[in-house]
Order: sequence, then structure tokens, then C-alpha cells
Amino acid sequence: MSGHSKWANIKHRKSAQDAKRGKTFQKYIRAVMVASREGGSDPSMNIRLKSAIERARAANVPVDTIEKAVKKGAGDMEGVTYDEITYEGYGSGGVAVLVDVLTDNKNRTASEMRLIFSRSGGSLGESGCVSWIFQRKGVIRLSGKDLDEEQLLMVCLEAGADDLEKNGEGFSVYCDPAVMSEVRETLAEAGYVIEGSEIEKLPKTTVQVKGKQEAEKLLRFLETLEDHDDVQNVYANFDIPDDIMEELAG
Repeated sequence: MSGHSKWANIKHRKSAQDAKRGKTFQKYIRAVMVASREGGSDPSMNIRLKSAIERARAANVPVDTIEKAVKKGAGDMEGVTYDEITYEGYGSGGVAVLVDVLTDNKNRTASEMRLIFSRSGGSLGESGCVSWIFQRKGVIRLSGKDLDEEQLLMVCLEAGADDLEKNGEGFSVYCDPAVMSEVRETLAEAGYVIEGSEIEKLPKTTVQVKGKQEAEKLLRFLETLEDHDDVQNVYANFDIPDDIMEELAG
């Protein structure tokens, strides 16, 4: 999963850059509204809302805008209603792709998703065609390049985490979504700096992508999906060799 993990780090850095450029807040606001609608307006009792608020704050969304989104989602204020949809399909080379969207116009979004897939050489599939390849995992990202990996691993395992992976100057901690709050709290109490946490869909198996040209084509397709205003998350089961990924990331 190394190639996929490196892409996750690239996306994380890109989100920070987008925030500095003042990129549209709309997708972050939508995520807050829907999380509040589905799980309640109290972040301490709604981990999905807590994660959505963290992402919105990291993107420099104003606090009052976030608070209004929470209230709208909870029904305390009038607002647009968004539908949650997951599109499934294949990118070039048979890579499985999941796309989570929040939209106020399902027909428009479906048409645009189909066009993006077809232009990339991929195809949009039926519901369930690739979702079985992915599993939901809580992911907690820690910063700190000089952390003692062995000590961190012990803390993670004692807290109930499943795995630990070094990513650049930090670590990603993986756990069951049901215990993510407890693991995060334990890590924070132990003094670790938490950059963020959210529930992601990680691939159980991967497809090897060979060659720089094919890798560049695939990543360009995934970035196009990421940049769509309705898209919240994109997941794919590719594995790109480290040397190619590093070259493209640079």
C-alpha cells in the first residue's frame, strides 16, 4: 500500500496548499452540514462531524461559517439539502476507484462523473462493483520527524490501533473506526501532535501501475476527480513504485 499511502500524503500537502490559495470552501461546508445532519451537532459525540470541522478549519474556513453549517445540518437553520452518493468504477490499467460526493443535483453530478471517467480511459460501473475491495479504517496522522517509532508503536497497540506507517516526517496510525476516538485521545495524552483524523476506505488489494506515463495519467485522473466541487473523497487501489511516485511528487 506504499504507493497509495504516498498519494495520500501528496493529497494532504495539496489540501494545505489549496487552503493557502483560498480555494473554495464549499466542499468543506457541505461535509460539515451532512455530518451534523447524520450524527448530530455535538462534535464530541459525532466523530464524523469532528473530522469535518477539523478539515474545514485546516482550509481556513471562518469559524462562524462552520457554526452555521453545523446548525443548517442539524435543522436549526434553513439551507440546501445535499445527497451522499458513492460512485464506483475503474481507471486506466484496471485500477478500482471509489468517489464519495455530496451533491444538490444528482443528475448533473452523475453526468459529470461519467465524463471524467470516460475521458481518462476508465469506466463508471454499477454500485458494488469495486466497493468490496476497500475496507473502512480510522486514520490518525501524526507530525514529528524525530519520533521513536518503537515507542509510538507500543502506545498505538495498547490504545487499540491495528497498524502504524511512517510517512515523510510523520506517521499514520490505522485502527477500527469504532475505536478511533479512544486511540486519538490516548495519543494526544501521550504528547503526540495530531495533524488530523478521519475515516477512510483503504484497499485490501492493489494493482501495480508500471511506467511513469501510465502513473502520470492515473494520478492526473484522480486529481481531476479531487478537484470537482461535489467530490469529498477519492480512493483507489493502485500501487506505484516508490521511485516513480517520488519523481511525480517532486
